Amino acid sequence: MCVAILREVSRQIGRCELTYQSRRPIDLALACKQHSQYRQTLAALGYTIRLLPEEPELPDSVFVEDTAVVLEELAIITRPGAGSRREETESVARVLEGYRRLARIQAPACLDGGDVLQIGKQLFVGLSRRSSPEAIRQIQALLGGHGYAVAGVPLRDCLHLKSAVTRVAADTILINRDWVDVRAFPEMERIDVDPSEPCAANALLVAGSVIFPAAFPATRRRLERRGLDVRAIDVSELAKAEGGVTCCSLIFPAAP
Repeated sequence: MCVAILREVSRQIGRCELTYQSRRPIDLALACKQHSQYRQTLAALGYTIRLLPEEPELPDSVFVEDTAVVLEELAIITRPGAGSRREETESVARVLEGYRRLARIQAPACLDGGDVLQIGKQLFVGLSRRSSPEAIRQIQALLGGHGYAVAGVPLRDCLHLKSAVTRVAADTILINRDWVDVRAFPEMERIDVDPSEPCAANALLVAGSVIFPAAFPATRRRLERRGLDVRAIDVSELAKAEGGVTCCSLIFPAAP
């Protein structure tokens, strides 16, 4: 059984943290509808949904990916780079302790889960405004003896590593080369985002399918030409909060 932890959209999502986008009005009802469709897509792909209740005073709390990094051996509870988000982690930790041994990133280090891309036993960690080199050192210490390699990856002009690159097949990544150096991933096949869609690199690989934002049809066609099963969904309101399709869930096998 595979689990997907999600959280309902906060009624205060319009007060979300923004780094690279200008603030635009977010339609709360539509954001909730889009989140429900995302949840239904995961359920249809066979995932058991653990839906956490809304956190009314935590505007970004729907983006649960940033609160933890779940591996086979343990779950690492993060220390988000935005101070306003640090209260989001405790409710997620209470759920995860039923599935994994917990470890925690300690101050002064900062880490957002959206900066961590796992490919097998390799963890790539984005050196963003939200994640620090000290966090990489702590991850290396926590995973000592488990056979992981952990590498920091410099970023340009984007919020998280997974804004710039995600995995779309066992041996393939989707990437915006303007935001991250493709040479950081030498063993992977690459699909470039369409030049007209710089924000299209965030895709969610689950159960052999790729959940992908409907807003990027040109990049979607590139994925489909590679024979990938793409499930396009509308996440336009969540995108106004600098969220993507990976951001809204923590996905892992229930049993390690």
